[in-house]
Amino acid sequence: MAQAQGTECGEMRIVTHGGDFPVGHITLWSDGRALRGLWLEGQKHFAAGVPADAVEAKSDADEVISQAVAWLDAYFAGKRPAPGELPLELVGSDFRQLVWDCLKQIPYGELATYGEIAQEVARAQGKASSAPIAVGGAVGHNPISIIVPCHRVVGADGSLTGYAGGLDKKLWLLEHEGVDVSRLYRPKRGTAL
Repeated sequence: MAQAQGTECGEMRIVTHGGDFPVGHITLWSDGRALRGLWLEGQKHFAAGVPADAVEAKSDADEVISQAVAWLDAYFAGKRPAPGELPLELVGSDFRQLVWDCLKQIPYGELATYGEIAQEVARAQGKASSAPIAVGGAVGHNPISIIVPCHRVVGADGSLTGYAGGLDKKLWLLEHEGVDVSRLYRPKRGTAL
């Protein structure tokens, strides 16, 4: 990546933190003040929003990245850190922000459906309803996977539906968190595959 000049708010840094996580390589993005992205290797929308002039850095070069790595280490060790323990900055529309706020409220070991999140978003907007398909789009574009737990969202019928990081990783994360996945199933067709 091209070298970027530092700015008053810090230079944009992107860090690939490799192989020592059970789900494989993870790429983290920080602006020095907040974590702005976390993607699994091969994830859809990988590095979406990262500026072309972001500096590739080591994880110890950025305090926010170091905090995120420590959060992930705790998570993969079986602890249950909260999203609020990290400085996060998710960039998106007001609608997407509402959806992502709902995701952060889904407790470990529990699941939510797209319809349930749509109802929550509609309430927050003072509307009678919101479309689950629009919620699905916002969930799929979550820029901070795992920490903002989009993997905890399933279809109302128990379908695993989509996960930008891949269904195998979604299943692994749910089992790691103690979710009984025996009632869930993989769809035979659709965008989740």
